[in-house]
Amino acid sequence: MRVEIWSDIACPWCYIGKARFTKGLAEFAHRDEIEVVFRSFELDPNGPKGVVAPVLEMLAKKYGRTLDEARGMEEHVAASARAEGLAYRTEGRDHGNTFDIHRLLHLAAARGRQEELLDLAYRANFGEERSVFDPETLVELAVEAGLDEAEARTVLADDSAYAAEVRADEREAAELGASAVPFFVLDRRYGISGGQPAEVFTRALEQAWAGREVLVTAAPDGEVCDPDGSCAVPQH
Repeated sequence: MRVEIWSDIACPWCYIGKARFTKGLAEFAHRDEIEVVFRSFELDPNGPKGVVAPVLEMLAKKYGRTLDEARGMEEHVAASARAEGLAYRTEGRDHGNTFDIHRLLHLAAARGRQEELLDLAYRANFGEERSVFDPETLVELAVEAGLDEAEARTVLADDSAYAAEVRADEREAAELGASAVPFFVLDRRYGISGGQPAEVFTRALEQAWAGREVLVTAAPDGEVCDPDGSCAVPQH
């Protein structure tokens, strides 16, 4: 059975949701028979390439909050990430266009190293002092994931390389009704939206495997990121 996951490196709930899915998959009896494929979804496809802004400033502007309030929003997301054993920095992160990252992830998929690069990119973006919007950092991550440095540089230098694959993923997301990420599709029949608890993924996998109906499950407390780049933060 195939599970497809639409996500964006800039989406904190995608980072958290992947960790929760991995835990849920680990509890599934037929986990070794599941093929996981990661699909592209840009939260801000119209964002200018090469232009980055501090995440806290972006959040404050987008939500009409002060920097301290934006910092509080980030701390809430960070707590959710850390509860899953993930590193998460609330200061010093950048926000920008992720098209090049997605193109490189398609190269990694073609070379059988997609999840390795995805995990490294998530960790660099959310947990380390490394900007995934810097081409040299992307090359470093590609090499760490097991890709050829020269090939990674060639892809990054050519804006058309793997562009069609990224756009195809995004069209499929729209056709499947994915309006926010992360979005999980099981066997092209069942959809799960948002960073659900691990047990929700385990149960959905069991139901899909058995051929029972699995309804599209809504994200808990809005734990998704929308196409305009907004990442909902539950209010408590």
